[in-house]
Amino acid sequence: MSAVTMEATTILPILKKKLAFLSGGKDRRSGLILNIPLSSDQTSMEELSATLDYLLSIPSEKCKARGFTVIVDGRKSQWNTVKTVVLMLQNVIPPEVSLVCVVKPDEFWDKKVTHFCFWKEKDRLGFEVILVSANKLTRYIEPCQLTDDFGGSLDYDHSDWLNKRLVFEKFTKESTSLLDELSIINDADKSSSVDKDKSADCALLPSFDPETVLQTGHELLSELQQRRFNGSEGGGGGGQGGPAWCPMEEELLAQPQVMKLLDSLREQYTRYQELCRQRNKRTQLDEIHAKVMQVVTWLQGPGSELLKTQQTIGDSMRSAQALQQKHEEIESQHSEWFAVYVELNQQIAALLSTGEEEEVAELKVLQQQLSDVCYRQAAQLESRQNVLQAAQGFHSTTQELSQQLDGLLGMLCADVAPADGAAIQQNLKLLEEKLQTVEAGLTSLRQKGALLLEQMCSQPSWPLEETESPTTEQQDSVQHIQSVMEDMQLRKQRCEDMVDVRRLKMLQMVQLFKCEEDALQAVEWLSELLDALLKTHVRLGDDSQETRTMLDKHRKFVDVAQSTYDYGRQLLQATVVLCQSLRCTTRSSGDTLPRLNRVWKQFSVSAEERQQRLELALNFHTAAERVLQQERVEAESLDEVDSLGKTLLDRLTMPVIFPDGSEQFFGSPTDTAAAAEGVRERLLLVEERRLQLQEARLHNDGDEEEVLNGQDARLDVIGEELSEKEDQDEEEEDVGQQEEDLERATQDC
Repeated sequence: MSAVTMEATTILPILKKKLAFLSGGKDRRSGLILNIPLSSDQTSMEELSATLDYLLSIPSEKCKARGFTVIVDGRKSQWNTVKTVVLMLQNVIPPEVSLVCVVKPDEFWDKKVTHFCFWKEKDRLGFEVILVSANKLTRYIEPCQLTDDFGGSLDYDHSDWLNKRLVFEKFTKESTSLLDELSIINDADKSSSVDKDKSADCALLPSFDPETVLQTGHELLSELQQRRFNGSEGGGGGGQGGPAWCPMEEELLAQPQVMKLLDSLREQYTRYQELCRQRNKRTQLDEIHAKVMQVVTWLQGPGSELLKTQQTIGDSMRSAQALQQKHEEIESQHSEWFAVYVELNQQIAALLSTGEEEEVAELKVLQQQLSDVCYRQAAQLESRQNVLQAAQGFHSTTQELSQQLDGLLGMLCADVAPADGAAIQQNLKLLEEKLQTVEAGLTSLRQKGALLLEQMCSQPSWPLEETESPTTEQQDSVQHIQSVMEDMQLRKQRCEDMVDVRRLKMLQMVQLFKCEEDALQAVEWLSELLDALLKTHVRLGDDSQETRTMLDKHRKFVDVAQSTYDYGRQLLQATVVLCQSLRCTTRSSGDTLPRLNRVWKQFSVSAEERQQRLELALNFHTAAERVLQQERVEAESLDEVDSLGKTLLDRLTMPVIFPDGSEQFFGSPTDTAAAAEGVRERLLLVEERRLQLQEARLHNDGDEEEVLNGQDARLDVIGEELSEKEDQDEEEEDVGQQEEDLERATQDC
């Protein structure tokens, strides 16, 4: 076996294959058990040899002296591979190996074993080789020392073992190297401690972080103490009843080695830390003094000059943003020095608690001087920042207010041509909202202007030897703020005046649209009255009282229509006046007025015809009732009633002729026939009265037969006239029904 110590990282891919491993189990002589699990694949002898070399380099000489037991698991391998491995062991396994157990498959090698007997080769090999089945392996090794591959109870995790081994070797390598470096650094400081002028900046730094290495070591030690390095919790001493053995403590020596390295590393690291603290303390005082003077010099010189040159607030949002950007650059430069101040203050505070008396006095003077300068400069920066923020708010509000005024002015200058009154109301509402927004913006501008003036007046002054009178830039800024607020107030006042004019104009337009809409509504109402007159005002009454009542209602109906017409005329006249006031052409009155006049003329003609029919019917009923009620009636009175009735019946069959030449009948033919039927019935009664009077006159003359003959002849004439009239009414009704059907079909189409 090579005397050179191997590292797991050099053969890590080979170790991961688990060609061989130390499970932590022990034989009955307390010797380590080396497992070689052969697989069905071809096993590389070179890789197996490298694995065995590494594994056998781990135990100590004392552990090796107890001997080894090798278990070659050939259950999944060929006989030739097993034989090759066994023969190879004589060149790899140390002389302490006393037994090699070859685990064979059941009844598989029986014939081949006869060609090669290991027990005959014991002297040449240097160790005893036995063939044994897995279930008989416990004859030579306790079950608690065997892994579960052979039916044992010993737990072994190869990946966990390999990971722990890598950690152990890494820690050993890093800690050893770190110990050498720290020792060199600590020894070199002793020789140079007498020379105080030498650089004491700990130029020699270790290659590894001591804290990290120590943490790794403690974690590894904890793992070794709790779980054992190879996962075993100890094993029995076999049949001899020996004490329990811990692989890491006795065989692998990992735990004592880690503890020793940790103790040495802590000792050297403590010396190194003390060395660094002493060196830092020697250099901190000089560095602090130099840095304090550097900070004070810059703040009182270039820093103050930068702030003194920034006094304006700009005249617009863009210029204010540029000033803000410049101020941020100045703040950035100051921040670097303030960071140095904070660091120096912490260093001084630390040294004050541990420094000597003469050092403490000097440090307090430096600390006070540094704090005074930094706080004064920070106050100047904060005041300038407040002024710039107030200026940006003022300019931003000014810009927004100016845009709002421009938008309001543009809306006021644009022509108003809405489609209807609702659109005008919406525009008026939008105008009022814009005006309210402008008022709120002006109020906000006044507040932010007052805040900006207050910020400018409350800026801290510079030291007395540097105090100057207010600069021209500050005076110009104050005048600019006041001028902007006055200008915005004037612009807002002008817009308010224009809003008042526009509001009046828009209200007139609302009234114009309302008049036009109401005029159209009047036309619609008048059309509805005309339609009702022609379709429903057909009856003439059954007697004079009813006819007189209908005539009164008709006059009231006409009065309503007259009022509607007059209302529409007034609205159209108001529309003309409003259009003239608004200097716009008449919108819809040019079309509405002819419609109104046309409907009114049609209504007037229809109403006049209706009134004439009612008056004729009233005369007819009055005359008929007088004839029917009087005992003695003249023939002329009867003829008059008969003439009025026939005239009325003729009038019912005549249409209304409108001024444009069109015709329209009252009601439907059925309604007209019903009205005519009432007239005919009244005529029939009058004729009966005529016959009664004639009968009485003839009876008085004594010619009864002539009276009867005359009465029959008169009734026949009346019956024929009524029959002809009924036929004519039925024909008219059929024609009217056909016209209604035709009109309904047209509407459906």
